[in-house]
Amino acid sequence: MTIRPLPAAVLLVVACAESPAPAPPVGLEGARAALIARGDSLALPGTWEAPPGNRLHHSIAGFAKTLCSAVFITGLDPKDAAENVGYFTGPYRDRAAVVDTVVDRPSQTVRLTLADGTTRIARRYRRQGCITTPLGQDTIYFTPSEVAPNLPPAASTPWPMGDLVPAQPWPAEVDSAALADAVETAFGPDSAMTLALVITHKGRILAERYAPGIGIHTPLESWSMGKSLTGTLVARLIQQGVYRLDQPAPIPEWQTPNDPRQAIRIMDIMRMSSGIRIRAPQDPDYADSLGYPDHLYLYTGGIDSYRWAATRPQQWPPNTVGRYRNTDPVLAGYLVRRAVEARGENYHAFPQRALFDKIGIRDAILETDPYGNFLTQGYEFLPARDWARLGNLYLQDGVWNGERLLPVGYLDHVKTVAPAWAADGRPVYGGGFFWVNGDGAWPLPTDAIAMLGAGGQSAHIIPSHGLVVVRLGKYRGAQAGAVALDEGFRRLIAAVRP
Repeated sequence: MTIRPLPAAVLLVVACAESPAPAPPVGLEGARAALIARGDSLALPGTWEAPPGNRLHHSIAGFAKTLCSAVFITGLDPKDAAENVGYFTGPYRDRAAVVDTVVDRPSQTVRLTLADGTTRIARRYRRQGCITTPLGQDTIYFTPSEVAPNLPPAASTPWPMGDLVPAQPWPAEVDSAALADAVETAFGPDSAMTLALVITHKGRILAERYAPGIGIHTPLESWSMGKSLTGTLVARLIQQGVYRLDQPAPIPEWQTPNDPRQAIRIMDIMRMSSGIRIRAPQDPDYADSLGYPDHLYLYTGGIDSYRWAATRPQQWPPNTVGRYRNTDPVLAGYLVRRAVEARGENYHAFPQRALFDKIGIRDAILETDPYGNFLTQGYEFLPARDWARLGNLYLQDGVWNGERLLPVGYLDHVKTVAPAWAADGRPVYGGGFFWVNGDGAWPLPTDAIAMLGAGGQSAHIIPSHGLVVVRLGKYRGAQAGAVALDEGFRRLIAAVRP
């Protein structure tokens, strides 16, 4: 997609790259400086401390996990995966430092060794996917489980609860020839490395296309699209009466007297506006020289990621400054785990039982840290059709087969620009970990919202046209894929009457 104009481009360029972008033009630099200055003016006392450990050791842990997931979940060839996918937590520039690679298929394990003798290990653990073990260890700290869908056979069940796409008359408001042109354009050239493209209209699959070897049940890397999924799980708990958006977030580590973090509401977390102090590559003042960012350490550290996020201090009062940082979706995941386990339920089965079984999702793999905490701020693998199902849940205002799964008014909350982001002059982030088209930078109607992930992964929901568009691909193809998808959007909107 087109990089947003200033100042939002500061965020998106870095978010989709393996390292900070080159120096921007003067106008953009001025916007960056203003963004930093506003943050500085509102900052609370305190300084940031870098996570422990060696940057390269963390990076190769990310690479091991990426390789494990690509081979044992998606089914890619190891050489293809090493060259083309998952640069975010295992940057491509660091991969050459690996002197020995072992891909053990019987045990579904990847071992990567560096010249200093350090070996980072990632192994597939049933439905919890691939997990990076702590440095120097080959173990995890929970018992993995298999979570089977409670759904009828997909092959004999009609879409959207199954695979069968019923024969229906072509919708009168859709130009079939123009749609075919939009699909061809959006899928892009070989350089886009698109793996899957699915377009639905009013819940019906109008078109889909896959790369060779990829099918309707192939789980694909989705990265930060999973943040929106995390928000959806919190919304399910709100609908069930467990939480309220406006309540202070009941994080145990924040409950000592006079802890300023007690002022953080669940909605502040869900708007990327908690004010928790970490560093992320998307920060406007980010620099590699400052130390390894917590934003990545939450993936690669081999730690209890929920506890790390919960023990970070406050940088700003909540709901004042918007920053794209993994602490917020990780904290949201922590709230999910606490609520589910407090009810005596199976935490790892909760997404399947509370959400996926309801809307026909069978193939989702939600990966965890070594302590069993879901890392769905970016470590999740779903087929394109499953993301389309989730998108249609939002298109239908949170109602599926007559059952309300999301709270009344939640879609409006998702679509509304987060106040702290608006105050920063970046009307691009809403509620529930969704991106919004508040500055009109997407070639789509301004009511469009999206689940976005690094490497060009996306699911756009376009209420005015009844459309959901899912595009997933290999990380290396992100730039060419973005150009193709933008042009495909222009043609798609022309092909479908509002």
